Amino acid sequence: MKRSFLDDNFLLHSETAERLYFDYAKDLPIIDYHNHLSPQKIRTDDQFENITQAWLYGDHYKWKAMRASGVDESYCTGDRSDVEKFEKWAETVPYTLRNPLYHWTHLELKRYFGVDELLSPATAASIYRTCNEQLQTKDNSVNGLLQKMNVELLCTTDDPLDSLEYHSSVGEEQPKFGTMLPAFRPDKFIFIQHQQFSDYLTKLGELTDVEINSYDQLLKALEVRAAFFVSKGCKVSDHGLEYVCADTFTTQEVAEIFQKALSGKVISPDEASKYMSSILLDLGKMYHQLGWVQQFHLGAQRNNNIRMMRTLGPDTGWDSIGDWSQARSLSTYLAKLDEENRLAKTVIYNINPSDNEVMATMIGNFNDGSVKGKLQFGSGWWFLDQKDGMEKQINALSNMGLVSCFIGMLTDSRSFLSFPRHEYFRRILCNIFGAEIDKGELPNDLEWTGKIVSDICYHNVKAYLQV
Repeated sequence: MKRSFLDDNFLLHSETAERLYFDYAKDLPIIDYHNHLSPQKIRTDDQFENITQAWLYGDHYKWKAMRASGVDESYCTGDRSDVEKFEKWAETVPYTLRNPLYHWTHLELKRYFGVDELLSPATAASIYRTCNEQLQTKDNSVNGLLQKMNVELLCTTDDPLDSLEYHSSVGEEQPKFGTMLPAFRPDKFIFIQHQQFSDYLTKLGELTDVEINSYDQLLKALEVRAAFFVSKGCKVSDHGLEYVCADTFTTQEVAEIFQKALSGKVISPDEASKYMSSILLDLGKMYHQLGWVQQFHLGAQRNNNIRMMRTLGPDTGWDSIGDWSQARSLSTYLAKLDEENRLAKTVIYNINPSDNEVMATMIGNFNDGSVKGKLQFGSGWWFLDQKDGMEKQINALSNMGLVSCFIGMLTDSRSFLSFPRHEYFRRILCNIFGAEIDKGELPNDLEWTGKIVSDICYHNVKAYLQV
């Protein structure tokens, strides 16, 4: 019998899967421990004027699909009106069949606005009007949208130079929806070849009252900022790297490379790799001392289109999957920290599906029994946060490790309408378990399997972050 699109049992292909989802996953709160949401919009509880602002601004997933469909850039990042941009997205959506955007688009329309119609040029005007009317109500302010999705906690992504003025200090009142904590992302101080590296050092020195004239002073200044992040409740760091550098180096070499960068001289790739190897180790030790979780997002090949990068800047949709070798350097890095018993809880995300089994086995090398799931193979990320990518990540982790210890899904999103992705993940997870129960590959013990499901969706990450 044919199923209706996006019905109550969407992605659930058996009664067992349905029971697991509705009884053990559906109503759990959301802990979104990595995203790129605006702390200012959350703190000031902004109200979006229309769905284009809430949905299309900054969403390079949608822009990429529109460009592929032949839509002019003026409707993506350009100066077309919000209604014109929405109309062009509505024209594009019917052509996104089998792309996760088709699922996400209609899941978001349904969950936030109760819209059951498929988005197309024929329905664009009525859907635009319906969503805009609802966005004007207080129930659909930024905090209201987060409350609607039962978001308990989210961790924004923040530079050490950020003021964190919109984050609460420890003990202060949090935003209306739940809890918002910062995450420490010091990439600006890792990429020593960046042309603005010296400028970043100057700003960091002014902010911390540390004269950064040496590598050791840089570490001191970063420790000052990390302490400030702690005062705001920070529990996680994050890094967006092609791969983890783990070269051999001496302290003298790193000191000289840093001085060379300070003087504005060109840093060679070998020198950059030695410097990055050093600072990643020192940061890792700091994270362990602070009791933080460190996250590594690995493998993205960014800003491939030089012409459009020059025109629009980064994070505008010109990135893809990279194919760097990951295993040896990652192993070396983790082993060096582990040897000193200074390896923090670590989440590793890969963007290349060919590395799934590499990552799933790598974490097993350093789970020492001190913490449940100390090392984590993170959920399918970016190009892999769709049905096929999630299933492959879950299967690799199940086969090579313990999926029961997994800390589950995150949005990694810039959109306040992206939280149904947690529902998407939960349905996929329950369907995997349900299918294997029905085939007799797992015992028909819904209470125990349901516990595993609820742990993955909520309880594991809550314990992991100690929140």
